[in-house]
Amino acid sequence: MRVLCAFPEAMPSSNSRPPACLAPVALILALLLHLSLSSQAGDRRPLPVDRAPGLKEKTLILLDVSTKNPVRTVNENFLSLQLDPSIIHDGWLDFLSSKRLVTLARGLSPAFLRFGGKRTDFLQFQNLRNLAKSRGGPGPDYYLKNYEDDIVRSDVALDKQKGCKIAQHPDVMLELQREKAAQMHLVLLKEQFSNTYSNLVLTARSLDKLYNFADCSGLHLIFALNALRRNPNNSWNSSSALSLLKYSASKKYNISWELGNEPNNYRTMRGRAVNGSQLGKDYIQLKSLLQPIRIYSRASLYGPNIGRPRKNVITLLDGFMKVAGNTVDAVTWQHCYIDGRVVKVMDFLKTRLLDTLSDQIRKIQKVVNTYTPGKKIWLEGVVTTSVGGTNNLSDSYAAGFLWLNTLGMLANRGIDVVIRHSFFDHGYNHLVDQNFNPLPDYWLSLLYKRLIGPKVLAVHVAGLQRKPRPGRVIRDKLRIYAHCTNHHNHNYVRGSITLFIINLHRSRKKIKLAGTLRDKLVHQYLLQPYGQEGLKSKTQRWQYSGII
Repeated sequence: MRVLCAFPEAMPSSNSRPPACLAPVALILALLLHLSLSSQAGDRRPLPVDRAPGLKEKTLILLDVSTKNPVRTVNENFLSLQLDPSIIHDGWLDFLSSKRLVTLARGLSPAFLRFGGKRTDFLQFQNLRNLAKSRGGPGPDYYLKNYEDDIVRSDVALDKQKGCKIAQHPDVMLELQREKAAQMHLVLLKEQFSNTYSNLVLTARSLDKLYNFADCSGLHLIFALNALRRNPNNSWNSSSALSLLKYSASKKYNISWELGNEPNNYRTMRGRAVNGSQLGKDYIQLKSLLQPIRIYSRASLYGPNIGRPRKNVITLLDGFMKVAGNTVDAVTWQHCYIDGRVVKVMDFLKTRLLDTLSDQIRKIQKVVNTYTPGKKIWLEGVVTTSVGGTNNLSDSYAAGFLWLNTLGMLANRGIDVVIRHSFFDHGYNHLVDQNFNPLPDYWLSLLYKRLIGPKVLAVHVAGLQRKPRPGRVIRDKLRIYAHCTNHHNHNYVRGSITLFIINLHRSRKKIKLAGTLRDKLVHQYLLQPYGQEGLKSKTQRWQYSGII
């Protein structure tokens, strides 16, 4: 089961000096993802409450938190979102004005919204206004014309609105769009498996819709420009990017920028490699384009958005940092946990898999700190599985173990921002499905946003057992993270603490609050899979309990 516990605490004595984070406040203990591994996918029995049979040893975990000084402070927008340019291909970009979709995105604000992905480097901007004349893509002939007319009528209605442009799309229109997107999904998967992508056209109208969605949702847009448009000497061809910059500046769009997506894969995608030194020069060129444009003269620039830091990728990053390390505001990379196309539910619960991210963080930090010590590092485009994810797994309750551990580990290691791929998209790695229904990771992200603040605290734990195995229980299968509670949450006063714990043991563990946390009141938030699917459930129920 997934447990979130919140415990309101007692006031400290008047003559005691309140620690830096634990002022006279309530304590929140968020026990997320407490799992009994005997309840696997397909097992329809309820999760056991007692110890699993065969485990005779009773484990008592003593838990305390250091509240004097935070060990890290991450960005207020630490948990952020991504949209893939494939939404242009499958038509979903036209539905970003949906009231329900905007409401769901607004629940995760404040955050960055990165518009980028595999198709970033096949994106071309055209200043077109009449979208119907340029629209294409597969779709049944019997509905396509009427569907196009509906989109145009919807655009006309939106143009008449002032401020945020919000639409209520008829059910029949959404059903036709889902039918079209399902056909396009097969095309997108074929492109991804073959690593061969077709060109995409982003019109001015489409950019307006994208920015409207971000702005209405309280998200700051980061736009990734096409870096694969190259001149004969392999320098970056900025003509399309300059046209986009001029248009967005004329609309006074507040946007930050990137250039390219996973440049380490350019040789396999287009047969043209770009080394780190050249990519650094391209970023300097982009910076020179931004500076004369008044609204973008101080715009943030992020990159180089490399893939998994293998040897050749580290070489690319090294060359980039030598040339443009001081040009970017944060260094970015991507991470995919599982490359395989065949995934089992228990893969999401392996401690070895959860720890693959740790080594990547170390490699990236080593290069960055060599050239620009203290430079912010972001993890952009984190996904559980590649090639669009795995149905009934990447979008299920089980995937939450990887996602929550990712959030805890990154903050604890000082990574400033993590961008989730994707908020809404084709495939199965998203937070919201194509019926505009939130999936389990959305609720986990929402609760994280509500409770977790940017200040990371040190956790002190000890395991007392009849047969001592110092630290093993805690280190391997019990992950504990602590933060000062989000100060924007008015249900808890400043100084509150939030803990979240991932228990991957075959039995429940008894946790006793010690030291600073002793005798505090606790609020518990419990998230459990709903229905008979167990870990594969796409829905979950919330349970809140007061003092325990």
